[in-house]
Amino acid sequence: MSKVIHYTVLALLLAGGLAYWWMKPPGLNPMLDSQAAEALALVQTHRAAGYPTILQAFNERARIQEARKLGLRLGEWKVIKQDGQRYEVRIYMREQGTTQWFERDFIWHVDLATKRVNAASLPADGLMPEGPESGRPRAPGGEVPPFPPTM
Repeated sequence: MSKVIHYTVLALLLAGGLAYWWMKPPGLNPMLDSQAAEALALVQTHRAAGYPTILQAFNERARIQEARKLGLRLGEWKVIKQDGQRYEVRIYMREQGTTQWFERDFIWHVDLATKRVNAASLPADGLMPEGPESGRPRAPGGEVPPFPPTM
């Protein structure tokens, strides 16, 4: 009788693992897909407003929050294949304010054919540098706004 129970439990665990693997989200592992890795690298090394790269902007934000003794949680970088050579790169950030927590979803669309990175969410757009082709007005005095906008 105990062997039947053990085999039943083992079969249920295997079935659960298989169901999880089959139903997991469509995010790609950048280490297994060279194009996904390239899309992630293009986003992380893209110039940011006030910082040399987007990755350095996130690292600096984490350092600032730690110095203020406030919490910050950065999610995993996710790469999702769209179509052809287009990818979507996402990262989720949750940071503690003085009285509440703020959540931001940074999303970029990457076109590998043209090596172009476009912000696809408002938080990501606020992190991108302003170029001469953008129709947005610059801040007074030309200074770069802090990352991310303080609330």
